[in-house]
Amino acid sequence: MEVDVFKEILVPVVGGLGIFLLGLEFMDRGIQSLSVNKMRALLARMAGSPLKGVVAGTVITGVIQSSTAMTVMTVGLVNTGVLGLRGAIGVIMGANIGTTLGNGLIALPLGPLGLLFGGIFATVYCFAKSDRLKNIALAAMGFALIFYGLNLMTGGLKPLRQLPEVMAIISGLDSSTFIGVVSCAIIAALITALIHSSSATIGIVMGLGAAGVLDWQTAIAFAIGADLGTTITSWIASLNLSKNAKRTAYAHIAFNFIGVCVVLALFFPAIQVLTWVMGFFGGDPGVPVVVDGQETFPLVPVAVGLFSIFFNVFNVLLLFPFVNVFERVLRRIGHSVEEDLEDYSVPRYLDRKVLDDFNRAVPAMRQEVARALGAGQVFLDIARDKKGAPRKPAELHAALDELSREIRAYSAQLFKEDLSRRQMDLVASMIEEADFTGSLTESLHQIARRVRREQFSPAGRTILDEGVGHLEQKLSALIADAGPGTDVLMGEPAAMGQAEFEAMRWRVIDAEDVPATEKGALLALIGSMERAESLIDRIRQERLSVDRAQADVLAGAP
Repeated sequence: MEVDVFKEILVPVVGGLGIFLLGLEFMDRGIQSLSVNKMRALLARMAGSPLKGVVAGTVITGVIQSSTAMTVMTVGLVNTGVLGLRGAIGVIMGANIGTTLGNGLIALPLGPLGLLFGGIFATVYCFAKSDRLKNIALAAMGFALIFYGLNLMTGGLKPLRQLPEVMAIISGLDSSTFIGVVSCAIIAALITALIHSSSATIGIVMGLGAAGVLDWQTAIAFAIGADLGTTITSWIASLNLSKNAKRTAYAHIAFNFIGVCVVLALFFPAIQVLTWVMGFFGGDPGVPVVVDGQETFPLVPVAVGLFSIFFNVFNVLLLFPFVNVFERVLRRIGHSVEEDLEDYSVPRYLDRKVLDDFNRAVPAMRQEVARALGAGQVFLDIARDKKGAPRKPAELHAALDELSREIRAYSAQLFKEDLSRRQMDLVASMIEEADFTGSLTESLHQIARRVRREQFSPAGRTILDEGVGHLEQKLSALIADAGPGTDVLMGEPAAMGQAEFEAMRWRVIDAEDVPATEKGALLALIGSMERAESLIDRIRQERLSVDRAQADVLAGAP
């Protein structure tokens, strides 16, 4: 019987693949709209250690059903300093387990019902009034369309067995030899890298296997390669991000690559084990079932789904003990002196366990605010191009922004109903100092950023160094007098004052040896210096308004 390639193969395969991919997109979009922000916050809280990272990665990826979204989210959290590299490695491992839950669901024989449920949930989506119900319907509709698309692909791929030319090509994909298995894995990795979805690749492989175009062992070999190809997305996402974000992507690549190599080496023993396991799930996946007069292989998707689950769990169990080795090796990639500098994104003194102990929580907050103030000195080091200073002020600014949020959250929890009026006044004053410190570091960041961005003539640099030098003296004096018990600032350099800043402005305007093209940048920098100095004075006044030590208040704390 002659096969109508367009009607019997091209239309259902292309249509089924499109519906399958659209279903993945709808399900991903619906679930992420419902939960991605909560999942991101949960990930930031949970993944403090590699073991917690594995759990968080497994659970959250199982919920949002996208290892790609999970790895990109992880790379982003590492880039902002919310998540450490060590915890991120655990998350990557867990994401590989979490995504296999979706592969297992895809293997369920629900294809004929996909269109029915897709239509029902599409109707709900169109008439739903609330965003929440719309997102639930969108996710459910996507889930149903995945099965319907897979069912269409399976039906469209069956006639390929009647085309000798196609079967001659596919017969070259032989998994009976180790070279053949490796070739299949490489082809699958390339396909996955192009379409950025391991689930889509595995869905296609399931369809080919169920149609009998690929034998089930070859389908398994393709599923192995899909895990390697999916790493390309996290690598692309990390290209313009921080070194640790790039290292997270490298961890994803290394973990999957090592896992694939190990499983490829154990492929044939693993197939024997899977053959035994399939006895509990319906029998030999290579035995066809006749449906409407045509042979089909419904157990191949089940075998692929089971192998994917066991493959990723095995890899995590195998490589988890080497998390510390992964971290040490990855930290050597692109290592520079700057990385030895202090990480200001992570609080050093804020201990939430002592929040209920007022006389321990208050000094902790005071020390953390003083530490944030000291970080402002680093911006001036950048502006003066001191040896060992960071090269990118934006990274320090992002770290301090994270620290400021932690300080604000901590201080908000210090207010309690049983505090006395004096205790509340002390906390309020410290909160104001923290706020002024945040504004000061923002101004210092602007100074460092502008100085790094512009090129100045020797005359312009002289004026600039004079202003930055005086600002550095003011800040150093403030930092030196930030110790516990200080209520009077000693050795404070005299403020330049508005008249002095005005004189500096006129020096820039009148200077004949300063090019006109750089006068605007210098004037903007002088404005930033004036704002920074006024904030230093405001912090000093706030410290003098309330005794930071207040031994009697702390002693009487509840």
